[in-house]
Amino acid sequence: MAQRGEHDFDFLHGKWRIDHRRLNARLVGSEDWQHFGGDCLCQPTLGGLGNFDDNIIALPGGTYRAMTIRAFDPSSRQWSIWWLDGRAPGQLDVPVVGSFQGDTGTFLAQEIFDGRSVRIRFQWRRGASPVWEQALSADDGQSWEVNWTMHFTRDDSVIL
Repeated sequence: MAQRGEHDFDFLHGKWRIDHRRLNARLVGSEDWQHFGGDCLCQPTLGGLGNFDDNIIALPGGTYRAMTIRAFDPSSRQWSIWWLDGRAPGQLDVPVVGSFQGDTGTFLAQEIFDGRSVRIRFQWRRGASPVWEQALSADDGQSWEVNWTMHFTRDDSVIL
């Protein structure tokens, strides 16, 4: 039987070290990047139709915790992905929604950034060393500014 999508994120289960690269300012033409580390533990939930990860993000200005929640809808064959930031624990971000084509997953949403409506895109590239990328578009997806990338390295010594 062909895979319907519910196992798309199985590659992410486990413990990871993360190399983060993030723009200091978004949608202003900045080319000034911050580099910092982090750790992640991803586990399945919802009987395999979802997963969540716990993150330690070591920003230069201070370390914080965050989590991602992912859920697969078998009827639409799409994933919804939510971000919950420990610095604002009462606020769940708007979900990005999408699916994988081959080893690349693309997930989109509309949100407000600095008072204006923008498109947000998450892209995942599967593999032995997965890569996540976040981008914003102020022109309804005609152009994208990548503002955050995460490179994952499996590391069973990670303790969260």
